[in-house]
Amino acid sequence: MIYINHNSALEQLQNLVDISFNKTQDHLPSSFILQQQQALELLKSRISLEEIIDESITFNRGLHWEETNPHVKLVNTAEELVKIFQLRSQVYTNSGFHHQYPDAIEGLNFDKFDKNSAIMYFQENDEISGTVRFIFDSNNKLPVEDMYSFGNIRQKYHTFGELSRFVIKNNHKGLSLEFKYLTQSIYHLFISNDIEVTIVAILKEHYKLYSKFGGYKIFEELSSNGEIDIPFLIMSWNPNLASNFFKRTFLR
Repeated sequence: MIYINHNSALEQLQNLVDISFNKTQDHLPSSFILQQQQALELLKSRISLEEIIDESITFNRGLHWEETNPHVKLVNTAEELVKIFQLRSQVYTNSGFHHQYPDAIEGLNFDKFDKNSAIMYFQENDEISGTVRFIFDSNNKLPVEDMYSFGNIRQKYHTFGELSRFVIKNNHKGLSLEFKYLTQSIYHLFISNDIEVTIVAILKEHYKLYSKFGGYKIFEELSSNGEIDIPFLIMSWNPNLASNFFKRTFLR
């Protein structure tokens, strides 16, 4: 994959296209102009993808990471990221959540938050079947802040962020290996990188399990999350307060 790392490339291209449109749009059919605009949007997304892959890999390589499980890894290559973006797209499409979490490019689910996220994945027999990311707080608002403000959290904690894009390919009854080992790796990531607390939005029906983890605090209960008309909970989790149940279930 070839990366476009010049920040001015897209701006220059946009200016050229705008000039061209302004000169010719009165003489061209609207269908042709629409096709050109769609082509430009696709090119924008391609440039954004390459930028996100480049910055995400650099960010992940700078994290403290101990491989505590041979099936769970931190992203290190463009090929891994593309497979993860494909898995997200597949799972959200199959679950009906693709309107809430739309693909940036058809078949690839990514966004600007991947640039400063620890992105982990579960792999067995060369197949990536689960992934999760931890978004480190930055100048950008965290995704969940569209629903709830965390200004007070920023004042209280040094290092925090949001867990998101936790997807597993196959639905299993009980505790799947993907869920168990990814959750285990989230814990180790927190401890190794001095993360004090994380924010997470979960389906209310899942709280019965998460409440057993220890260290969870509910901030808000919502009747829906955007396009997903299902009750949600916005919570924080402090891994330093993990319960004996969590340690027994996920750390052994």
